[in-house]
Amino acid sequence: MDPYEKQTRVLKALAHPARLQILDTLRAGPECVCHLEALLGLRQAYVSQQLARLREAGLVTDQKDGLNVFYRVADMRIFDIIDEVSGVARVPADDWPIPITMQRKRVADCPCPKCHPIPAAAVS
Repeated sequence: MDPYEKQTRVLKALAHPARLQILDTLRAGPECVCHLEALLGLRQAYVSQQLARLREAGLVTDQKDGLNVFYRVADMRIFDIIDEVSGVARVPADDWPIPITMQRKRVADCPCPKCHPIPAAAVS
């Protein structure tokens, strides 16, 4: 594949608000689809579709853990590009839909094991 085609594939994948939100959420670490759905307020099918585009572009990878599939950023350097574009577009951090943070948020509507861990006593 031509190097320009690879670059175009990455830039096209970034050129969508939902995919940027998903990537920004993944800054804090791997997340499952149900968590992304609950946190972003988007339908599961839509989140899965956007994750597929990000995966096709090589921006995210997935790993199955039991019934959940967790997505992670394949190369953290992608955030350098996103942050530069935010600066050029003059997007203040306060205006981002998802606060740029390295702390993961628990979401009440999310059934994932990260939001609702099973107590150690229940596992024994």
